[in-house]
Amino acid sequence: MSQEDFPNVKELMSRPANEIEAFLAGIYEHSQWVATEFSQQRDTHSSIETVTALATAMKIIVDNACHERKMELLNAHPDLCEKVGKFEELTDSSKEEQSRAGLSSLTSAEMERFTMLNTSYKQKFSFPFILAVRNASKYTVLAALDGRLPNPVEKEFVAALEQVHKIAWMRLLANLNTQGSQGFLTCHVLDTANGCPAAKMRIELHRISPEEDAGLVGEFVTNEDGRLDSGPALKGRNFKVGIYQWTFYVADYFASRGSTTAGQPFLDEIPLRFGIDNPDDHYHVPLLVSPWSFSTYRGS
Repeated sequence: MSQEDFPNVKELMSRPANEIEAFLAGIYEHSQWVATEFSQQRDTHSSIETVTALATAMKIIVDNACHERKMELLNAHPDLCEKVGKFEELTDSSKEEQSRAGLSSLTSAEMERFTMLNTSYKQKFSFPFILAVRNASKYTVLAALDGRLPNPVEKEFVAALEQVHKIAWMRLLANLNTQGSQGFLTCHVLDTANGCPAAKMRIELHRISPEEDAGLVGEFVTNEDGRLDSGPALKGRNFKVGIYQWTFYVADYFASRGSTTAGQPFLDEIPLRFGIDNPDDHYHVPLLVSPWSFSTYRGS
């Protein structure tokens, strides 16, 4: 199904309370009470128009719940070390999330280590290890399990709930039409060797995922300020949650500046892969670069 087949947030919020509850029932694992409370507060939430606002409202309901109910929510999640033969017991969303992480194809050695760490985790914390695995590999899951096991109980309880909220966020994104949201992507390149904006640098933007939309998004040349004349590189319907890659042709740029470089430039093309997770946000991805080094961050 494509995003056009799903309602956007405004369309969802215009539905009767029982339909809103039914739509949101599976966002928090086996915990329809979150959707029930949200739908009962429909008048309070009538101004919600974005997926960010919807996720925040549902998160507040969970965060305001009593400790026992939060513990029930944690224990409603499946064991990340479930064997393939038990996958039919999971919800459809959990099956997809665990399969994407490669957890249905663990080697025997990996399964042995997962099981050992996971058993220790459950004995210590009394709830299953939870990690939003849709965009993580099995190696990420194993590293996180190993790293979080030493946490104090109180700290891990908070960490587990944050993962639950992250899972809920990804499920909202998967079930809502977010096309036309207000998010956008910008870029700025600064030449730290010469202390100036990197003007006339060639840049490409590729979408890596989702696979059905993968490919070249655009080719750009920076202006005198080191920015894009076109403004945002992505906005509107083209601004989609996924994995992207900027490619900066820095060797060509420094050659045009007459900068001193090696015969074989230390930096030729810089591929910078990054993720867009929120369709409502501004993502600014700058590059600070010299012939010998570069850095980046998520700016504003």
